[in-house]
Amino acid sequence: MAELAWSRPRMPSVAGAVLVVAIGVTLLIPLIAPLDQSAVALDRVSLPPSLAHPGGTDDLGRDVLLRSLYGLRVSLLVGVVAAITATVLGGLIGGVSGLLGGWPDRILMRVVDTVAALPHLLLGIFIVAMLRPSLGAVILSIGLTHWLSTARIVRSELLSLRTRLFIDAAVSGGASRIRVLTRHLLPHVLPKIALATTLMVPHAVWHETSLSFLGLGLPPHLASLGNMINDGQRSLFTGAWWASLVPGLVIIVVTLAVAAVAARWRDRLDPRVRAELNL
Repeated sequence: MAELAWSRPRMPSVAGAVLVVAIGVTLLIPLIAPLDQSAVALDRVSLPPSLAHPGGTDDLGRDVLLRSLYGLRVSLLVGVVAAITATVLGGLIGGVSGLLGGWPDRILMRVVDTVAALPHLLLGIFIVAMLRPSLGAVILSIGLTHWLSTARIVRSELLSLRTRLFIDAAVSGGASRIRVLTRHLLPHVLPKIALATTLMVPHAVWHETSLSFLGLGLPPHLASLGNMINDGQRSLFTGAWWASLVPGLVIIVVTLAVAAVAARWRDRLDPRVRAELNL
């Protein structure tokens, strides 16, 4: 138990440090090591990891680690923007449903159930295919398929808050609907909305990687983790395992770091979970 208690606060700290480093690298990498996305070097094709190329090179002689960092930059951008898009959409739908109640609530929840019944990856593929593969299409497809959890969270929170005594006291005291919403409802809902957005980022990153892997993301010559893993499949048969391993490890480490930080935040927000963990 002592080891468990010792490790709990430190694992999120390590994950937070990894996340800060990853974000810093993605922001600074164009200044530190500019990359010509269309350049090839046929004189160093499929070189194994070395000091000159820590992640090796791919079948076109491009540095795998450097391209993985540029691919991570794209994945984090897509993940954050798509998560914000899904949060805004889900927050609006859940807010209207929770505040109005009655038949608008029933209709909106049937819409949520209908969308939830569809495989979101297939729905995302359909949206991208309709809009033509591009970065904007990928962001839109993720945003339109990942808003359900936020809508349910906002709705349930508002339905619960509407029955609280302090809300009744505010209404009885003559507070307007706008004041009740801004002073009493939003402060309780916003932290959980922010947490839902953070938890959505790693899911969105994996979704973008899946679409790029299927050829529905960025153009093949641009650095994307999904594109690189897809291209690395061919190199596996020639023994160049690093071409797909390095981008795979990058995405796993970063998404686990985001998930660990968000999970710690979730535990801190919920007093019942905090009591169970003796934090």
